[in-house]
Amino acid sequence: MSALLIVAHGSRRQSSNDEVRKLVERLRAETPGRYDMVECAFLELAQPSIPEGIQQCAEAGVNEVIVVPYFLSAGRHVVEDIPAEVEVGRQQNPGLDIRVTPHLGAAQGIGGLLEMLAGG
Repeated sequence: MSALLIVAHGSRRQSSNDEVRKLVERLRAETPGRYDMVECAFLELAQPSIPEGIQQCAEAGVNEVIVVPYFLSAGRHVVEDIPAEVEVGRQQNPGLDIRVTPHLGAAQGIGGLLEMLAGG
């Protein structure tokens, strides 16, 4: 069983956090059967935290968590903070396979997506 955990920064604006939650709902609907669960977690300012998100996945019985940093560039949060928080989740769930993907901005096809948004 596998889980997809979308990790966003988190915001004081609840509507911004809700936007991430709506994205997760769309991913669930668009990937039926691909993942046993699709959830979100936040680096700061919103709940659940990354370790809490990993824990929720573990409690649901998955054996793999794929963490996707929903960030456009490889700043300090992507390079240092998210890996540190994921490590907390690993320590709390030693039998769980946790993999961190490249951040969104490094994804194949991001240029095409930007071009599409621009009307190209």
